[in-house]
Amino acid sequence: MMRGHCAVRIASRYDNGSCCVALMPSRGNLIVRRTGCIIRGMKAERKSTAEGDSMRIGIDLGGTKIEVIALSNEGQELFRKRTDTPRFDYQQTLQAIAGLVHDAEAATGETGTVGVGIPGTLSPVTGRVKNANSVWLNGQPFDADLSALLQREVRVANDANCLAVSEAVDGAGAGFPVVFAVIIGTGCGAGIALNGQVHSGGNGVAGEWGHNPLPWQDEADRLFKGMADCYCGKHGCTELFISGTGFMADYTALTGEVCKGAEIIRRLSQGDLPAEQVMVNYEQRLAKALGQVVNMLDPDVIVLGGGMSNVDRLYQTVPSLIRSRVFGGECDTPIRKAVHGDSSGVRGAAWLWPKA
Repeated sequence: MMRGHCAVRIASRYDNGSCCVALMPSRGNLIVRRTGCIIRGMKAERKSTAEGDSMRIGIDLGGTKIEVIALSNEGQELFRKRTDTPRFDYQQTLQAIAGLVHDAEAATGETGTVGVGIPGTLSPVTGRVKNANSVWLNGQPFDADLSALLQREVRVANDANCLAVSEAVDGAGAGFPVVFAVIIGTGCGAGIALNGQVHSGGNGVAGEWGHNPLPWQDEADRLFKGMADCYCGKHGCTELFISGTGFMADYTALTGEVCKGAEIIRRLSQGDLPAEQVMVNYEQRLAKALGQVVNMLDPDVIVLGGGMSNVDRLYQTVPSLIRSRVFGGECDTPIRKAVHGDSSGVRGAAWLWPKA
């Protein structure tokens, strides 16, 4: 137990039956810890649900841009705006987010709950950001600082988890209890939504499949992984193989030519043999990675987001390739493209406050 805190068990329970434990620091902040998620609010008496609020504000904090969206209770978009991220300046990043929240409330004439998606996660141990590729966030009590600035409780989740929530609420995963949502773009990440809410795990890293080794590696995979280490410091991470960056690197390794992903796909449509080989490699590797997910989590639906999710061929080829990787040889898990596309992250941040 933290010094100077008293523990209070809240009587209400979440949908999964778990209770919360609230820690009341002497300065009056309320810290609620539940299954690895950390939610901080400025005052204990403030409600921790969206009841009474007619608008939800979502923030997508990226490495180059910050986006805000305001949604009605029915999910209708009321306001949207983007601004540049003040890179490597933590305090200015907080101020930029606060400014976007102010703009949303001024434009709509309403106040709202605030949820934020970040390119990292909150440590359940320290309450500080970890694993963020926007490195100036790491080690910071981001949710507590933003809550203090906005004078309200702020909910924070990993951006891939926000994708999962968005698609689970009113997207490609709507109606499915367990949604595994994948980002395959510059990097490779994933998030898990259970009954429309974030599942971050006891260590805050649930869904981080990109930093497991690619399973069932063949000789071509072993040669390819020897070309580069992952930024996380490990060797042979799945991200190296199935990110858009990995797709382009494979083409360069085969041809010696550096091409953007869109150009490779264009060449594929024109019958370019190296592009076809690289796509076959990619499909096999994606099927291996997703087959491992089915063996471990067995989600009700898999949703793909990020740049590579726009390759329509994947939805025809990968489902059948997964079956040979799944224990028992059977797999009918639907694989769907994210309905909300690039907007899924910011919408999911708003839906961190579920409907009351």
